[in-house]
Amino acid sequence: MVEETGIEPTRQQISRWRKHLADERAEGAVYRELARKKTGEEREILMGIAEAETRHEEYWRARLGEHVGLPRQASPSTRLMAWMAKRFGSVFVLALLQSAESRNNYIKDADASEQMIADEAIHAEVVRGLAARGRAKMSGDFRAAIFGANDGLVSNLALVLGMVGTGASSHVVLITGLTGLLAGALSMAAGEYVSVSSQQELLDANRPDPHTQESVPKLDMEENELELVYRARGMSADDARAKAQDVFEHIQAGANDWNKSDLERSAVEDIEEPGGSGMSAAISSFFCFAVGAVIPVVPYVFGASGTSAAIIASVTVGIALLMTGAIVGLLSGVAPGKRALRQLLIGFGAAGVTFLLGTLFGVSAG
Repeated sequence: MVEETGIEPTRQQISRWRKHLADERAEGAVYRELARKKTGEEREILMGIAEAETRHEEYWRARLGEHVGLPRQASPSTRLMAWMAKRFGSVFVLALLQSAESRNNYIKDADASEQMIADEAIHAEVVRGLAARGRAKMSGDFRAAIFGANDGLVSNLALVLGMVGTGASSHVVLITGLTGLLAGALSMAAGEYVSVSSQQELLDANRPDPHTQESVPKLDMEENELELVYRARGMSADDARAKAQDVFEHIQAGANDWNKSDLERSAVEDIEEPGGSGMSAAISSFFCFAVGAVIPVVPYVFGASGTSAAIIASVTVGIALLMTGAIVGLLSGVAPGKRALRQLLIGFGAAGVTFLLGTLFGVSAG
């Protein structure tokens, strides 16, 4: 600190420290805002991080001393998180915070203390855990919606541009696009229904028969065959023997509340519980694919044709791809810009290849 070292900070240091101060103040406010909407353990965890940010704020305030100056704005990304924390769900904000904390800007700053660098590293893991909780609570319907819309955008743009490449009339392109929309949406819905339903059926198949659970108290306790059930479910011989013995001790003691759910937990713990029903996932996937797939044909619906219609379709789909890519990036806890650009390149790459193939087939047919 200035008072301790007697060294006057440079202009660059003052500017950088003020920026750190503003960011720490804003990040603390974000965590407190998120905590305000939570209860119990999650609220305590978020308030704990907020208190740590306050300590960091005081560190930079002390280093600045008389140079602290008027409060300045935080970085644009931090202000965006503060804005989102007040208006949207915590999953997206926590995902953004996970990405921000992982960058740990203090590593390259010689003026930051080792403790602060360590704090930020731990904060990244804490936020990662909280974000994972939020992502786990999100239903399969949301996942189906995002990926359904993205598939609709890419596949129908590729189909439309492929037809444009053949030299087909605008009417033919429109009919082809609408047909692709309906066929793709039905295919996505059917696939999602089969996927979620099959996963649920697999989960049900691994659950113990209720009659088996009712038979446990009637087993020969000397033979202890219950041990084999736990071993079949993956326990070691010693653990299975101890677990079975514990169950029998409860039964012998006359307890009727032995933990029957142990059998079920051991049966299903390695299988991911699907979110939502097969039908709800199918309906969500159908409509979201249709919403994405309709965008490339909108110009043709309103009478556009030729190159102008193809350009309008490509631009609108490009914007939509950037949005879906950014959402996927947010939920993944990585930089949304990179995921948005990746989504755009993949989508346009597929559409470009299809357009070239359509052009080649159109020339050959001619």
